[in-house]
Amino acid sequence: MEKAEARGLLERARDAFDAEEWRRCAETYEQVLAHFPDEKAAGAWWYDAALAYKFLRDWPKAYALGREAAARAPRGEGDPAFWNLGVAATVLREWEVARDAWEGFGVPVPQGEGPIDVDGAFGMACVRLETDGGQEVVWARRLCPTRAQVVSVPFTGGRRFGEVVVHDGEPKGERVVDGQRIAVFDELVLFEPSPLPTLVVTVHAAEAADVHALVGLFVEEGYGAEPKSSFVLHCGCCSEGTVEYEGDGVHAGEQEIVLASPPEEAGRILDVWSGQAGGGRSWSALQPVS
Repeated sequence: MEKAEARGLLERARDAFDAEEWRRCAETYEQVLAHFPDEKAAGAWWYDAALAYKFLRDWPKAYALGREAAARAPRGEGDPAFWNLGVAATVLREWEVARDAWEGFGVPVPQGEGPIDVDGAFGMACVRLETDGGQEVVWARRLCPTRAQVVSVPFTGGRRFGEVVVHDGEPKGERVVDGQRIAVFDELVLFEPSPLPTLVVTVHAAEAADVHALVGLFVEEGYGAEPKSSFVLHCGCCSEGTVEYEGDGVHAGEQEIVLASPPEEAGRILDVWSGQAGGGRSWSALQPVS
């Protein structure tokens, strides 16, 4: 391939990138890289091709081209080639490469074998899940730079409390709670499903504190509980912006609570709850959602 032909292909690859025609973009870059893998500008070509495959969720290709991009990037300077390689390596469970990628980006992680689980070190995040009903932003506990475990009980179908997801590194919105700003990341892939089913129950609570007590009992057992009144619907534009929460939507009276636990455990905990506080608490119509 002559360099003049390569320049034309690079222009077409960049046009495809701008048009979000990811496969055409990646394959065109690969044509050039097959002949000019080590040109001075080749690191950027490897990176853009790997990024296009990431957008396609073609993780083996994103991984293979991402390794080439990272090999040409400066270490310890926050170069995104390392971040994208860390994501692809995590999805493919290539833990040694993932650890090296995070270190190359400049994020220290524990050495060892197997998944990188640094529970608490990366804090909380919100993740925008793909659901049967569209999308839902849930709270999640970050386990590593790109994996997080869902700690909300999703209201829309197809998703579960306790799932582990791989999320993107670029925030798409934020949530503000008590003055603290929490980034919202888009889900890339479901990494580990959760065995816990989603249930719904109707409860009567004399006071809002009774609802908080019920949620607390489920959390103490390692399960999840969310009042349906806490669910807020946002348009796509607002969801990707800044959303400030004032109050938690919890109230007294009859209401539905969404639960994540085995049904027999849910019944047991509900019985404990309703037997406390000397009356004013009751429950009925416990049934599965998913």
